[in-house]
Amino acid sequence: MTKKINQIATCIVQVFEEIPKRSLFLALGLVTIILTLLFFPNKSEDHQSKLLAEKIVVPIAFRLSESTDPIESLSWHSEKVRNGDNLSMIFQRANLDAKNVYKLTSSPDGDTLKNLYPGETLRFAVNTEGVLKQVHRIKSKLETHVFSLSEKKYAMEIRLRKPEIITGYREGVIQDSLYLAGKKANLPDKLIMELANIFGWDIDFVFDIRPGDSFSVLFEDRFIDGEKLLEGNIIAASFTNRKKTYRAVRYTNKSGQSSYFTPEGLSMRKAFLRTPLDIFRISSGFNLRRKHPIHKKIKAHRGVDYAAPKGTPVYAAGAGKVVDSGYNKYNGNFVFIQHGQTYTTKYLHLENREVRKGQSVKQRQLIGSVGSTGYSTGNHLHYEFLVNGVHRNPRTVELPQAKPISEDEKTNFKQATKPMLAQLAEYQTKTQLASMQIDHTNAL
Repeated sequence: MTKKINQIATCIVQVFEEIPKRSLFLALGLVTIILTLLFFPNKSEDHQSKLLAEKIVVPIAFRLSESTDPIESLSWHSEKVRNGDNLSMIFQRANLDAKNVYKLTSSPDGDTLKNLYPGETLRFAVNTEGVLKQVHRIKSKLETHVFSLSEKKYAMEIRLRKPEIITGYREGVIQDSLYLAGKKANLPDKLIMELANIFGWDIDFVFDIRPGDSFSVLFEDRFIDGEKLLEGNIIAASFTNRKKTYRAVRYTNKSGQSSYFTPEGLSMRKAFLRTPLDIFRISSGFNLRRKHPIHKKIKAHRGVDYAAPKGTPVYAAGAGKVVDSGYNKYNGNFVFIQHGQTYTTKYLHLENREVRKGQSVKQRQLIGSVGSTGYSTGNHLHYEFLVNGVHRNPRTVELPQAKPISEDEKTNFKQATKPMLAQLAEYQTKTQLASMQIDHTNAL
């Protein structure tokens, strides 16, 4: 028995040798348990208990006596980054001298503090001797950069917090515009704009929208410490336009890139946008005063005119090369873009041009803004779409098919998106049933 107790005592002492000096509470808790066992032993174990006390309590007491480092008392101070601030100005407000600034910025990763942004917060921890021990750069509620003094240098640690993600659902029926319907459904502006972008390759949100069109949106709500952060992404959505329903689901591939696809795996992103304008700006501002957007339409013989506020951004409908960019008295400021060998798009009466002849552009790249230059009676964009040199209606022309999900992603795609689409369908079914019950009650 004595030999066994010796082995136990040796093991426990070895464990305490691994405890950091500052882990006093853990050590004291274990000592309390051991002392309880020692002072209330069975009579038959009295000799062994005394031996255990000699083996454990004395060495532990000795080691605890070495842990004399007190927990350092720190004084904290916070400063908000203002417009035009630099690190020296913020340190002055915090009553810290230039030596601290130099020591901090000359440390590894210290130069990252030279690029501060308004709205960020810096927190300073100073000990009783006036030494700056820590600097916390709070970039957001999810990300903090901590600079800690160690061996006369500040070492940086990035602390990231993961928000709690809760799924939200909204749906609406359009009477006037997508924007008004979205606001009525309590959708934030960010998600209304994202919804328009998702379906903007299939639907012309200026001319194609009709009263009775509807949408359903499944999205992420993010919370940290019970407080709601900025809205997350749309994870699944459907849009019914003129009784035709389009569905989209978000998928992140193995490379970490996220995009939207049809349930069958076709990319929502096509070769051309249906509308080369900032739809969100038009629907949230210009259309508010016009109950029927269709009445604004002026179908020109060789293109389509989009009435919009002066300065509304105009985007390249597809990737290509600018073959002409200039001004004449008929077209005003204009941009012509060639897309491969087959397609050409033209943008007329611009207020200004953001691209030059010979320049390559990407889809949705800013190329100018709406104006009323040249022969124009009001602010609008005149947009033309040519296929092999022949003008076609950009709103109805058949566009190149979207690329499908790659073969090596198909299995993962189905597994990842199936629950999202099922959840969206479940919400839609519940709403339909609730609506039917209300109609039945009203009928009675």
